[in-house]
This record gives sequence, structure tokens and C-alpha cells, in this order.
Amino acid sequence: VSNIILNVSGGCMEKIRLEQLLPFMDEAFAAGKTFKIPITGTSMLPLLVQGRDYAVLKRAAGHLKIGDVPLYRRADGSFVLHRVVGFDGDNYIMCGDNQFLLEYGIGDSNIVGLACEFIIDGKTVDTEADSEYTEYKNKYTANIKTRYPLRRLKAAVRKITGQ
Repeated sequence: VSNIILNVSGGCMEKIRLEQLLPFMDEAFAAGKTFKIPITGTSMLPLLVQGRDYAVLKRAAGHLKIGDVPLYRRADGSFVLHRVVGFDGDNYIMCGDNQFLLEYGIGDSNIVGLACEFIIDGKTVDTEADSEYTEYKNKYTANIKTRYPLRRLKAAVRKITGQ
């Protein structure tokens, strides 16, 4: 999630670095408002699709929970929207839904905002109240340790069966 594409005049599109939007996010969060960003990349498939979906962020209040999806900034300055899948002391363990490598060392100071809603194919999904989303979230956090072996097994079966 490094560049955000915004509509400018006359239907022209201009890329803006997410870092440039941080002051606007901070202002929105300070006023108790949310901030909507488009999804870029494939790390949160199948839930979130680039060019179609959005994350609506709010200020994170307190320590995050397993299953939460924050926008955070890595030490190298890049921005990432991944799910909390565990804890390592006071830090979070993160992973995209379409990934299997765990990311360690993300603390509260790295958190920019927390997804409170997703706009998925035009439908607003509340991350706290939507029961289908809660079921999805629980599935993706519960299978984190078996995700990679299952993927490898499915790929091997497809190769053998030609499907």
C-alpha cells in the first residue's frame, strides 16, 4: 500500500504516496473521523481485491486483537495492511490472508490506523458487527500454521490430477 490513486480533474488519475496522506489521516482521526484508502496488492486476497475494494480506517485505540487488520508502517518506511495473527511479547505478529510468512516486530508505534470497515465490491462490511466477516476472520487466523503446507498439498494434487 505505497501509492494511493486519487481522482483529479477531468478524469485524470494521479498517484500520491501514502506518506503524503498521513497528515490528513491524523487530522481525520483527531476529529473522530475515518479515512478511506483503496486496496493495492494481492496480500489480502481473497477478501480484498486491488482496484475494487477499500479499507476504512480509524484511529487504533488500545492494544490490537488477533484478527484485527491495521495499516502499519515497517521500519523501511513501507505501508502494509495485514492481519494480526498473534503476539510476540508486546509486539504483533502479522500476516496477509494470501500469505504464509509471518512478520514480527510490529509494535503499537508502527500502527497508522485500524480497519473498521471494508468496502468489498461496493458492499460495506463492518469488521466488528458482520457475522460473515467474523467467520472469515476466525478461519484465516486459525489456519495460519497450516496455510503453507495445505497450499503445497493442493498444488501437488492439482499437478498429479492435471486440474
